[in-house]
This record gives sequence, structure tokens and C-alpha cells, in this order.
Amino acid sequence: MRILVATDAWHPQVNGVVRTLTSLARSAAALDADIDFLTPEGFASVGVPTYPGLRVALPNRREIARRIEAASPDAIHIATEGPIGWAVRGYCRRRKLAFTTSYTTRFPEYVAVRTMIPASVGYAVLRRFHAAAAMTMVATASLRQELSARGFRKLGFWTRGVDTLLFNPDHPATLDLPRPIFMTMGRVAVEKNLEAFLALDLPGSKVVVGDGPQTAVLRQKYPNAVFLGEKKGQDLTAHLAAADVFVFPSLTDTFGVVQLEALACGTPVAAFPVTGPLDVIADHPIGALDADLRSACLRALKVSREACRNFALERSWDNSARQFIGNLTALQPSRSLRPARRVANPSAVQG
Repeated sequence: MRILVATDAWHPQVNGVVRTLTSLARSAAALDADIDFLTPEGFASVGVPTYPGLRVALPNRREIARRIEAASPDAIHIATEGPIGWAVRGYCRRRKLAFTTSYTTRFPEYVAVRTMIPASVGYAVLRRFHAAAAMTMVATASLRQELSARGFRKLGFWTRGVDTLLFNPDHPATLDLPRPIFMTMGRVAVEKNLEAFLALDLPGSKVVVGDGPQTAVLRQKYPNAVFLGEKKGQDLTAHLAAADVFVFPSLTDTFGVVQLEALACGTPVAAFPVTGPLDVIADHPIGALDADLRSACLRALKVSREACRNFALERSWDNSARQFIGNLTALQPSRSLRPARRVANPSAVQG
């Protein structure tokens, strides 16, 4: 099965969407599914004033059509609702091709935090975007219930997984810091609600791994916190494994793959009881959820690290990829796509 995934989020960005799609492609290959990506690479881009450091692609209709037809997919999936997503949606609508989408980011809340635009306006736009899909995939039952209440239809499941070979507790980094170490990791931006963590009165050390537009402001405001910058690969794994508690203060993530990554490293999670943490942690003995985040952090210190690792071992990307491909196979979208002409450089589809 040939699958084309359209996404506005792609390398060099480091976020849950990019990690999810990269892991999906790797696992899908073992299931006789080939995934190509239609990404912002090769398109002109502009900065977003309300999202410092972020740029969005400016796709044109002709090039979008060329890349889709060069891929000649059996199925088309749109992973994001940005310019690339809207352009591919338009292509499919004009040609009466079925496609699927996924809801991975709470853009209405993100935009509301940074602008005066109410979240209700954002949800109206997203309802229109996803209404044209044969299925909109969501990662959790609570998100499905929430979106259904907001008028979204044709919702299906696509759970997330974790690479337990990469993320493991075997070689923790040596951090010369007072214990316990409370760590958060991800994009340092206002929508991640990091101040809810950094403002806490906690024993030991508070550590931030990652970078983003709020780094300088938060570093100045919270001089006692330790900002280690962006980490990747084994270095990231080693730092997650070195923490005593992973703190996930976000109120807007739809899942939070980083929670599973921390658990795979044997590190318990402390979070607010909201969509994402409620679905990952729930009543499992792998972390603590509380409206009082400080209380959650302190309770998480008592959680068994072995229990965290064992929980993660049961949640593989192979199962996630199998579910994703099963959704596409059942719907059989995009079958009316005409075979593409041969192109000299197939890798250009990745562009």
C-alpha cells in the first residue's frame, strides 16, 4: 500500500507531530506499507508574527498536484491543518478523492493564547476542514468525546506509541544537580504552560530541556531553574532517564507523546488531569494527576520506575502503525487516483 501523508510540521522542527510521523513511517515499512511525505520542503515560506521562530510554507496548486501525482498513492492522509493541509484537501476535493485527516494539535487554544481570536472561531474553521474527510483520526477516547461534543463527525482512533529501544533507562545522564530532579521537555512556548511548573515551590531542581521563543524570558524570570537547551537521540533519552519526575504542565496537548517517552525511560509523570495525561496516565500506577501540580510532582516521586518502564513496553509504534494502516485499508481512500507519469527524481515527492 502506498500512502502519502501531507504535513506542515516537519524536520528540523522537533515536536510530537514530527516524531509521531517519523515513527509511523519506520514501523509501517515492516507492514508492507510505503509512506511518502508531502512537506514544506521546497516551498517558499513566511514567518508567523504570533509564533516567533515558526515559518509556514506557501504551497502553490500546480506543485501540490505534481507531487501528489508523482507519489501515485493508494491513500492520502492529511496530518495538519496548515497551508499544506488545506492545499492537499483542495486537490482531493476538486478531484473527488477520499482522504483521511488527524487531529493532533489544539490550534484554537494556541491561537487564543496569543491573539484576541476566540477558540470558538478556530473550532468552526477546523470543523469545516475535517468535515470533508472520510475519517478524522484522534489519539484518545477523551479527545474523541470532546470533539464529538463540538460537532466533529466521522471520528476514528489512531493511538500513539513509543520507541522503547531508543527510550530506555539504561544510561542516565550525569546531572550534578540537587535531587530530586523535576524535568520538563519540549518546545519552550507560551502554549506549553511551562510557568505553571517553573513557579512551583519544589525541593531539589527544576530542569527544562528544549528551546523556543519563551526561553530568554523564562530564563530571566526563573533564574533558579536549569535550562539545558535542545537534546536529541541518545542524549535526550539519557536526560529523561536522569530525572526523578517528568512534569507535563500543558493544558492544550491532544496526547503528549513525550509522556510515553519519559515512561519508557522509567521516569514517572506529573501532570494536570486534562486530555492527554488523563488518557495516558489514567489510574495506572505510573504517575500522578492533580489540579495542584505541586502535589502531583511530590506524589510522583513515590511511583515505581519499573512500573513506568513496563507500561511503556506494552505501547509500541508497531501497534500504532497497524491501527493507522487498518483505518486506511477499511476506507480505501484515493483509489481513483490515476497512475502518475514516471518522474526522473522520485525523492522530489518528499520535497
